[in-house]
Amino acid sequence: MKIIISNVSDQPLYLQIKEQIKAAILRGELQAGEPLPSIRALATDLNVSVLTTRRVFEELEAEGFIITKAGKGSFVAPDNLELLLESKRLMVEAKLIEAWEIARNLGISREELYSMMDLIFEEDDQ
Repeated sequence: MKIIISNVSDQPLYLQIKEQIKAAILRGELQAGEPLPSIRALATDLNVSVLTTRRVFEELEAEGFIITKAGKGSFVAPDNLELLLESKRLMVEAKLIEAWEIARNLGISREELYSMMDLIFEEDDQ
């Protein structure tokens, strides 16, 4: 698992790390039951605070993406298909909201945006 963080990003470091781990799980790069690096090892590898990586792991566990076993470490949670599907939908929904806000700010109507999407779909089908 390769994580790239940027000090010039608007996103906090913990969120950059968390989103990249979550994306790796959603893409299947990290499989159910696969061990994650320890909090300390990940902090050392990324040159960030242990508190930062601890927060990442706590949030990923709260969201159901990983499980932590005392004395054994953290692992990718067993497949929860509905959770994964909902997370993917939320990611797409966020991007669609962002696209709509940009279009609206540029004076592009709903109909124009729909037409753009239709063209994208047609090109993808070819």
